Amino acid sequence: MSKIIVFGAGGRAGRAAVAEARNRGHQVTAAVRDPAAHAGLSALDGVRTVAGDVTDVGGVARLSAGHDAAISAVYDPAERPEAFFTAASRALLDGLMRAGVNRLVGVGLASVLETSSGALLMDTPGYPQEYRGFYLGHAAATDVLRAATSGPDWLVLSPAGDFDHSGARTGRYRTAPAEATSRITLADFAIALLDEIDAPRHHRAHIGVEAG
Repeated sequence: MSKIIVFGAGGRAGRAAVAEARNRGHQVTAAVRDPAAHAGLSALDGVRTVAGDVTDVGGVARLSAGHDAAISAVYDPAERPEAFFTAASRALLDGLMRAGVNRLVGVGLASVLETSSGALLMDTPGYPQEYRGFYLGHAAATDVLRAATSGPDWLVLSPAGDFDHSGARTGRYRTAPAEATSRITLADFAIALLDEIDAPRHHRAHIGVEAG
C-alpha cells in the first residue's frame, strides 16, 4: 500500500484517479481548492480531503510530506493557462522534492502530443484552434518539467485523442501516438495513471494512451 496525493482531485480525471487508487488499497490525499465543495471525496474510506494550491511551493511540500507519489490533474479556469500551468509545474517540482516524493504523474493533453508523423496533434489540418492558448499552456508546463535538472521522476500522461465519457471500465489500454479519433474511458485512463505509479515504465516524457 502506498500513500498518494492527487492535486486537482475534484475534476473528472482526478476523481477517477482517486477511485482507482482506492481500488488498489492505496491511501489517498485529495487536494482541492475547496473541500466543502467535494464532500463526496471526503466520504470515501481511505481518502483525506485537504485544501491546497498547486502553485504554492510551500503548500505542495507541506501537503505532500509522507507520500510516495503525486498525481496532478489540475486546472484553474480563472487563470491564464500558460501562467497557471507553468507555475504548477515549478511548484510541484520544488515542493515534491522538498517533501521527498519521488514520482509525479501529470494529466496532459493530446493536443500537444506527437502524432505518428511527428507533428503535434494541434498542428494537424482541421484540428480546432479556438483553445490553442490552453494547448500551449499545457505544452509550456511540460517544457518546465523537461528543463528541470532536479526533482521527482515525472511523466505526463494523456489520452491519445480524447476521453470517452460514457464508456465503462474495461481494464485495458495501450500506449499510442496522438490521433484525433482515439478514445479512452476515464476509468481505463485512471488505470494507466496508477500503473505508472505502482510500476513505472515511462520516465521524463509525455505519452498517450487509448482503449486497448
